[in-house]
Parts: sequence; C-alpha cells; structure tokens
Amino acid sequence: ASDKTIKTYMGTLLANRGNINYCTSGALSPLFNDPSYRTIGIGTKVFFCGAEGYVAWHGTQFNSSNERDENGIPYSPSGTMALIGDLKAMNEEYIAPAVFDGYGISMFVGVGVPIPILDVEMMKAVSIENKDLFTNIIDYSVNENNKPSLGLVSYEELRSGSIELDGKTIKTAPITSMKKSRKIASELKDWILKGSFTLQEPIKLFPQNNSLNGLEIREANKNEK
Repeated sequence: ASDKTIKTYMGTLLANRGNINYCTSGALSPLFNDPSYRTIGIGTKVFFCGAEGYVAWHGTQFNSSNERDENGIPYSPSGTMALIGDLKAMNEEYIAPAVFDGYGISMFVGVGVPIPILDVEMMKAVSIENKDLFTNIIDYSVNENNKPSLGLVSYEELRSGSIELDGKTIKTAPITSMKKSRKIASELKDWILKGSFTLQEPIKLFPQNNSLNGLEIREANKNEK
C-alpha cells in the first residue's frame, strides 16, 4: 500500500488501497474458457472489432507457465493473442481510443473467439463460473518487477463492486465492458448460426510452458559516462 495515488495502464490507483481495478470479462473470457489453448492458436479465426480476424501468434507477455489452479486456470496474467485483421472492415463500435490520465494512450479492442466443444473436458472448461475463477491482488505501489500478491480473490467478488481486504472494504471496478463483451458473444453466435462465420482449426497451438524473462531496471552508475 502507498499514501500516493498511482497512474498505471490499469487506470488510476488511489492512495491507501482506495480502489482495485481489473481487466477481463471473467467467465466469458475465451482464454479462461480454453485455458490449455486446445482450440486457440496460430490461424484461429476470431471476431475482431466487428470483422473477421485471425490469430497470428501468441501475444506480448504470453506466459503459459504461470501457477494454475486444479481447473488449469492461471492465477495471474497468462495467455495473450497477437491478431491480424482488415481495419477498413472493422466497426467503430468495437474499437476505440483510450486515454489513461497521467499514464498514456491505449486502445479498446473487442475480440470474440469461438470455442468448439471437442469433448467432456472442453465442456467442463467452458462451464466455468466467476465464483470458480481466482486471481492475485497485486500491490502496484511496490517499485519492483515481481510485485507482491496481497491475496487471492474471485471474479465473483470483484464484480460485486467491493471486496474485503485486511478488514477494509475496497471498491472494485472493471476496465472491460461486460455489456460490450456480451454483445460480441451474441453477434459472433449469430454469425455462426447464419453460416457467415466458419470455424478455423489452428495450424499450430500455443506453447504450454512458455515463460518470461523479466527486464531488470538498475540505477545508472554516476561514474559511468
């Protein structure tokens, strides 16, 4: 915890544990519904901002070696996707600029991934609920690469609007729009039922034990030129 307000890519974090921000659609997230990447890989066709797109590679900071629970769900950020698509075919409803005050600019991007039910295990995976999805509460006030966890919390608790941490009630807020996420899922479903969107089997699956090498930031030596 810190007595200073912090500006981050997850939005503004208020001093003295004043709030918690999170970014995911929870149980609706494709990467939670297929945590082993059995159907998501290079070549997978996706809903990309209102148009068809494809997975080109695993994305920035992809880390499939993170600690996971008994259902294979990672406790911290893990799967990411690098996508390719036709910008001119996209719908501005699903792509928009984002400005994080005091931090910088980014972009809101709407993505939907169809997940075929291959077997009983896949059905079990896509049936996951927010009460069964847990993540670490990370303390961003610690100026280190490996920031400490303050504990685990379920997405059901996060979505309730507040959680209890060390006897204090802390407000929670999503960066992801659940309304837009549900609309993307519904629109993709309609495309599939109408036959205008066909599934594409990936030509190569994502690696299962990919880890990250952190960049150590060191103070410059005053004697160095």
